Amino acid sequence: MAFSGKYQLESQENFEPFMKAIGLPDDLIEKGKDIKSITEIEQNGDDFKVTVTTGPKVLVNSFTIGKEAELETLTGEKVKSVVQLNGNTLSVSLKGIESITVLSGDTITNVMLFCNSLLTLFVIFLLFQTLTVGGIVYKRISKRVS
Repeated sequence: MAFSGKYQLESQENFEPFMKAIGLPDDLIEKGKDIKSITEIEQNGDDFKVTVTTGPKVLVNSFTIGKEAELETLTGEKVKSVVQLNGNTLSVSLKGIESITVLSGDTITNVMLFCNSLLTLFVIFLLFQTLTVGGIVYKRISKRVS
């Protein structure tokens, strides 16, 4: 399934508590909470470039599926990690944040979990059930606009 396209944020859950938990300053959280960010994904086989524009802030990450890449986090920190692709699902671990992005038709759902304890892949795939590991789940739903 091809991820390529431009997607606009439609809705999000737990934005403020998640951003506070990862250390984003209150002024940036306040500025960003109502902005409908645009995510542009360019996919060429296993090579991806993801550009997220939230107001004046632009976050760009390029990676190849299954290979280590340096990725920038929401706080601006650069972390080496490996992005995996399983069908229509991208997943990656970034320094205590587990991120899963699912493409379904023209909708991308991104779920990020911040937890200060080690999580197993089993727990990650149970995100939509009751989470009892003390984590904060941030969910974003974006629709394709082009």
